[in-house]
Amino acid sequence: MTDRVILEVKDLCKHFAVKGKGVLRAVDHVSLQLHEGETLGLVGESGCGKTTLGRTIVKIYRPDAGQVLYEGRDIWQQKGRADLEYHKNVQMIFQDPYASLDPLSVISTSIGEGLDIHGMYKGKARHDRILELLQMVGLNKEHANRFPHEFSGGQRQRIGIARALAVEPRVIVCDEPISALDVSIQAQVMNLLVRLQDEMKLSYLFITHDLSMVRAISNRIAVMYLGSIVELADADTLYTHHLHPYTSALLSAIPIPDPDVEEKRSRMILSGDLPSPIGLGAGCPFASRCPRAKDVCRQSRPMLTEMEKGHFVACHRAKEG
Repeated sequence: MTDRVILEVKDLCKHFAVKGKGVLRAVDHVSLQLHEGETLGLVGESGCGKTTLGRTIVKIYRPDAGQVLYEGRDIWQQKGRADLEYHKNVQMIFQDPYASLDPLSVISTSIGEGLDIHGMYKGKARHDRILELLQMVGLNKEHANRFPHEFSGGQRQRIGIARALAVEPRVIVCDEPISALDVSIQAQVMNLLVRLQDEMKLSYLFITHDLSMVRAISNRIAVMYLGSIVELADADTLYTHHLHPYTSALLSAIPIPDPDVEEKRSRMILSGDLPSPIGLGAGCPFASRCPRAKDVCRQSRPMLTEMEKGHFVACHRAKEG
């Protein structure tokens, strides 16, 4: 990992109109930086906006406000060749490996599509590249002419990884890449991703809700709640010196594989009402569930503030010490 910022999200917003109800602020003024060779973990409950953020970064969704900068250039201001180059350099591994593959196309077609779009390999070189990618992710060359339904979940996710790697990207958005897999397969896929990052100098935005796993692979971790980043720090600091009460609640829910320790430890159980993500008020979105909330928390939304070097938190009470 280097100090060089390869991808930056600045004040990004993505909202969806909900007929008859209002506006769903799926991503609300999010700012992040991804360094070259880094794994940035993005964690939070289901529905907090993690996937929407990832899909906006790869241009599946168009933002309502804010910027995504790749090597300092706004991706939404780029057209033609520059836009095509961005799609080559920033790829995505999707959560559902089966839904992301064309069921009517053999695997070689799915993997080779990106090569064709970017004109990278032709003829025998294209065929050889597809076989090389399959071997790279632990599959056999005989798999090239099979259809997605002929593979297990773990094998399909490996195919998704091969497809993302085909065009030689520099950044990969990994959207819950192991959540749909059996536990026995998850470690294999994670080890594969770590190995490929080392070999190919890749940068990962790793989206997950598995806090027990993300610490081991991430350099830094961002915690997301109802569309906003509430805490961001390096992995060790977040686990040992977290400042936001929502982060505390998430970490206290991680099971410990020792029944004696698990039975004795205390957990932070959140009470109060979960606010609707549609039409959030002016205060902190977490205030209705926070055991430390005061009047100021319900009246104004805290800004993400650097409390110490590299450690950011959006919490009025954390700023009090």
